[in-house]
Amino acid sequence: MNTHTAARQYRIAIAGFLQESVTFIDELTTLAQCKAVEIAAPGLVDTLRGSNTGLGGIIDVCERENAEIVPFFSVNGGAAGPISDEVYDHYVDRLIEGLEQAGPLDGVLLDLHGAMVTPTRLDADRETLERVRAVVGPDVPIMVALDYHANLDADTIVQASAVFGYHFSPHTDMGLTGKRAAECLFRTLRGEIDPVTVLIKPGVMVPSIFSATGLEPLKSIVLESIRQAENSDRYLDISIFAGFSYADVPNCGFSVVVVIDRDEAGALAIAEDFSARILESREALSHRELIYSLEDGIGKARELVASGHRPVVLLEHADRMHDSTYVLRAVLDQELPKVAVPYLWDPAAVAEAMKAGVGAEVTLQVGSHSSERAGGPVTLSGKVVQAGRVTYRATGPYFTGRVVELGNTVVIDTGKAMVSLTSLPSTAVDDDCLTQFGRSLDEFDYVVLRSKTHFRAYFEPVSADILIVDTPDWGPADLTLLPYRRVPLDTTYPFNAPPASGSAG
Repeated sequence: MNTHTAARQYRIAIAGFLQESVTFIDELTTLAQCKAVEIAAPGLVDTLRGSNTGLGGIIDVCERENAEIVPFFSVNGGAAGPISDEVYDHYVDRLIEGLEQAGPLDGVLLDLHGAMVTPTRLDADRETLERVRAVVGPDVPIMVALDYHANLDADTIVQASAVFGYHFSPHTDMGLTGKRAAECLFRTLRGEIDPVTVLIKPGVMVPSIFSATGLEPLKSIVLESIRQAENSDRYLDISIFAGFSYADVPNCGFSVVVVIDRDEAGALAIAEDFSARILESREALSHRELIYSLEDGIGKARELVASGHRPVVLLEHADRMHDSTYVLRAVLDQELPKVAVPYLWDPAAVAEAMKAGVGAEVTLQVGSHSSERAGGPVTLSGKVVQAGRVTYRATGPYFTGRVVELGNTVVIDTGKAMVSLTSLPSTAVDDDCLTQFGRSLDEFDYVVLRSKTHFRAYFEPVSADILIVDTPDWGPADLTLLPYRRVPLDTTYPFNAPPASGSAG
């Protein structure tokens, strides 16, 4: 129950617990991995203040409002195999216990993903909200910042007072989304608005690479939703969620969420309108013309570099665990020169190289430990040129200000390729993956990345071209190749569409 008067300083609890779960991968995300990247109170506020994270935006608004912040923790398990039940129980039990002991609260602000799955939970974020609501009671507002790739339905968010999604992918507005959630909370507490939330699903799924909001027609749909909200004469917020298609869950796919002041019918009309636009655009959302086979992608990259166009990004987009080896094997076999291959996740290979030490010549079997689809281990021979623990604050437009923890990391120089191996999974999305090791993008003709859309914020303006290479890992461009069991295929595009004719190239 809210025991504070309007004149008193608001007490606001904040926490972040995010992970994007690839349910097709058997390897679970462990408690040790999450603890390695955890940011806990009391240092949470100072660490995340001003960062491009949901909690970063939340903190900025809370401090602007002179609120008393009651911080718990922030942990981001990235995009990987499902969170173990041990991880979920550890953090959510911690949050619930903390809320029970926190004393009177005026509000709760949470930074969640919306696509977290555990072995026993297909909608873990829903359970988190249910448990938080049970503790704080019906009268304390709970506002939530969610990832653009959240898988949602009405049950997921029913216990939240309002939810807000990133507008863009690359997620250059994570901090702004946290601010939207926090500003709604404070306006609600002051009695200026009484928000209602409506969700509609159009029944459309897209692979992550086609969820980039710089691609049409999605770009126009998203920009129109922002324009309509900004130009409204009443409080209005519209979030377009693309969903995360590599989670086999019943609520997978696009969602439209509208938060509005006291007008459920108006919110429903807006949500239905944007949902209809997405459904009408479903075929145009799948950009098969942008996809290359491994052979064609390497060949096209060679042509571009030979004609003076460099650097070229080779995007191994189907890699969901930062350990696929298809492109690495090809560039090594074909002896492409001046290649950067950042952030291949392989703790065992890192340990072996560190034991050999800087300056040693090593031959390692690297990569492909997550599943049989990851391409198989590759033999990597070269000199260990750097080794040690790597932690830094990101400088690029997506990760801005975030603490990146790679754990023990080694850099192997083969004479033609520079490969960095990490003991904690991370995605290379800007040139920090080079500058942190004293290298520059200007030194390389080719860069092998494993991101889906977030790399575009930095690499799109500075690259000669981006070649999306389709490989047989667990994140293919053709979703119909995956063995879904829980997605309602008969009512979801592309599964209810006629087979595509022709081939991509």
